[in-house]
Amino acid sequence: MTRPDEALAQERRFHDTCRAALTGMVDGAEEQVVSGADVSASGADAEVLGYQFRSHAKAMRELPEAPLFFGRLSFAADGPEAAEAGEHRGQSYHIGRLRISEHPSAPPLVVDWRAPVSRAFYQAGSRDPQGVAVRRRFGWAPGSKGDSADLTGLEDEPLAAAKPDTLTGGTSHTPGGPEVSIAPDEPTTPAPPPPHGSRILAGEIERPRVGPMRDIAATIQPEQDDLVRGELTASVCVQGAPGTGKTAVGLHRAAYLLYTHPQRVQRAGLLILGPNRTFLRYIAEVLPSLGETGVRQSTVADEIARATAPVRAQDSEAAASVKHDARMAEVLRRALYSRVAPPANSIAVPDGSYTWRVPLGDLERIIADARAEEPPYAVGRERVRTRAVRHIQEQAERRAGAVNNAWLQKISRARSVSAFVDEAWPKARPGEVLAALLADPEALAAAADGILDADEQRAIRWASPPRSYKSAKWSAADLVLLDEIAGLLERPGGYGHIVVDEAQDLSPMEARAIARRADFGSLTVLGDLAQGTTPWAARGWPELLAHLGKPDASVTPLTIGFRVPKAVVGLANRVLASLDVDVPPARSLRVDGELRIREVRDVGAATVDAVRAALVREGSVGVIAADADTARLREALTAAGIESAGPDDLGARVTVLPASMAKGLEYDHVVAVEPAAIAEAERRGPSRLYVVLTRAVSRLDVLHSRPLPWEG
Repeated sequence: MTRPDEALAQERRFHDTCRAALTGMVDGAEEQVVSGADVSASGADAEVLGYQFRSHAKAMRELPEAPLFFGRLSFAADGPEAAEAGEHRGQSYHIGRLRISEHPSAPPLVVDWRAPVSRAFYQAGSRDPQGVAVRRRFGWAPGSKGDSADLTGLEDEPLAAAKPDTLTGGTSHTPGGPEVSIAPDEPTTPAPPPPHGSRILAGEIERPRVGPMRDIAATIQPEQDDLVRGELTASVCVQGAPGTGKTAVGLHRAAYLLYTHPQRVQRAGLLILGPNRTFLRYIAEVLPSLGETGVRQSTVADEIARATAPVRAQDSEAAASVKHDARMAEVLRRALYSRVAPPANSIAVPDGSYTWRVPLGDLERIIADARAEEPPYAVGRERVRTRAVRHIQEQAERRAGAVNNAWLQKISRARSVSAFVDEAWPKARPGEVLAALLADPEALAAAADGILDADEQRAIRWASPPRSYKSAKWSAADLVLLDEIAGLLERPGGYGHIVVDEAQDLSPMEARAIARRADFGSLTVLGDLAQGTTPWAARGWPELLAHLGKPDASVTPLTIGFRVPKAVVGLANRVLASLDVDVPPARSLRVDGELRIREVRDVGAATVDAVRAALVREGSVGVIAADADTARLREALTAAGIESAGPDDLGARVTVLPASMAKGLEYDHVVAVEPAAIAEAERRGPSRLYVVLTRAVSRLDVLHSRPLPWEG
């Protein structure tokens, strides 16, 4: 039986071997770029091949410094479990964030976590070993850059030879079964039972949060793994309570799809949509740490603005609410197609000594047929032109036989044909259509008849119209409308897969914008109805999924939390009970953590004291308050000699941030200041408070001088 220290030394030596092999892989990628320049191929092929080589080399160079493996699977060599192991019988595999081998054709030293064989690392258990005899987890020093000396412990979990009731935190041993090694620095004082029986797993989940979000490849749970490995063509919706890892699931699903379907996904494109730029900075390093670079990450507003215009105006809440309403889609459709009109004149096209004519009745039928087919507006315009020309072509062929393409182009460009098209189906631009609608009360009334009432029309109508649509100052909500019109004009290019985080905050019109970009692709929709804070936030998934164009997407709830301690979840559930959403209470496997609720006279001074106490421990500190109070609290901390930063500085030890920016972020210690002020600051204030209370990973201090909202 190998002693724990000997096993640890063996694994460190193996890690050195893997490091040398990875260095060889990076050098080999650089050599491919050089040798690829001389490849014998056509110019276009050589350019494509060179681009692929350069992209691969760049991705290899940019791999973050980190441990090269986090687990190992040893499959049964004999006994009844060996049959289930199949081709992996008697084999052992190290599991890491990317495949490492000494030569492309050689067996891997480390298997990518996304490979089919790696699934057993996340799914196998004592009740269903899946042919695995022993699952080993490795413990690495916090913040390790991958130095072998940072491998501080290992932990073996016997599966095939174990009974369900014999495993206690990876430290028990079934007689006759595999050895169990434990970390040399395992604490001797009693500790609460860790999640899923592994202290290394618990330590990784509970590790202090400083800096950007990290990947969870080492800690993916079975229910998360099922979502990550879903089919590319399947759209899924994850209703995730705070701390259940829904964001991580979405990012790892993106990495899995890029690994499993590289050509299909890269050709069609993959897009990550987050709620704000701070959140995107927070998650930016996850995909690169998993070996995937070059994935576009954006907010919905920025993605829409790419195809429209910059934001230079601000709507009232009433106007924004109307513009984000799904009913605006029909108003805009009516406004656009109101430009289509029956022709007033027939077509007469001189052609040498003869004149071709298309009677008015035939032109009216062409317009009516095109309208009935409901193509994109620009497609309909060209369809009308093509059919008018075809009418003339049929006459010409009956008279003199087949015509050539040059003749067809000449007829198509004829003045009377173009005049007919411009009159009956005129060109349209998104800004021109929207400006004409918002500036003209009569046009708006006609388009909104039976859809928007008088107050709603008044809310969105421009009080002082610009001189032309080119000088218009558009609001953020206007950009969503411009995008809708652009989608009516012609079908936009889409993505193969889109991951949408914090989806519960999408408006129906924003959801439609995403749907257009996923028309031929699939979606991973992530959110929590209880955390909906926009005026139009969804209260149920079916309606929102319909707006996203995926009404049949399956909705999977994640209710077991690994990030938020049980006491904090209990407090948040009290707030949840007052929210008008059908969401089950969250549960937590974290029995550690601290919750303190204190009534104070001076919240500024109390905040300073709470931060000082938090700084004695390791980890990040987040001070979260109503938006109007953050400047005052930051001044109090500065006056007390405590350095703090805003939410954009992800490496800061102490961060002061407004409640409106807290969504998706996490801190080891959270100081939540004056909950009543947070709850009263906006229409969905109680939901915002729910978000704030669930940002803590280990400790939550609630400071208040006013009555607590959940006690009213």
